[in-house]
Amino acid sequence: MTGIGPVEPGEDTRVRDTPPRPRGRLALRYDRHRRTVLASGAVLVVLAGGGYLYASRSQPQPAPPPPYPSQAVDLVYVAPATGSRGATAGAYSFTVLLSVRSGPPVTVTRLTQPYDGLSVTSSPAAPFQTKSHSARKIIVTLRVTECEKAPRNPGLPFLDVTLRNARAIEAHSFILGARYAQDLSRALEVACGNDSR
Repeated sequence: MTGIGPVEPGEDTRVRDTPPRPRGRLALRYDRHRRTVLASGAVLVVLAGGGYLYASRSQPQPAPPPPYPSQAVDLVYVAPATGSRGATAGAYSFTVLLSVRSGPPVTVTRLTQPYDGLSVTSSPAAPFQTKSHSARKIIVTLRVTECEKAPRNPGLPFLDVTLRNARAIEAHSFILGARYAQDLSRALEVACGNDSR
């Protein structure tokens, strides 16, 4: 033998033909039981493998949470409201457009402004809800309560709005832009122009 290739039979190493031994009832029962046990073991291995594959499968990703209300809402200054009593009576009404871009409906629970000399009302009155992918026109009225505490020339006036949706409640400040600042300055000048600050 060289160590390479299959083992070859040598002299007197041939397999002898031996007749099968007669088997009794006990040996036959043992063989049947052995085959049943081996088959059951194979089934258990298959089941265990299937259980592992089931447990290790990739799980579906949960749906992302809805956006925070301030991330789904736009508040835009439109113009002074027509048909209002105007600034001559100490009030200034203007229109804003609230749009909900995505997510669940958003409820405006409160609308305020930062100046002590002014009060705020809105139509519709808070709380009110706006559905997703829609817009709502809001008429905001600022009334001068004390000219001494009203701003002389507000640079970047804003509205504080408390928003609520299925995810959170947030207080957010919306800067309404230069046109709003100019219109508000003119209205305050008319309302408090005769006042000697």
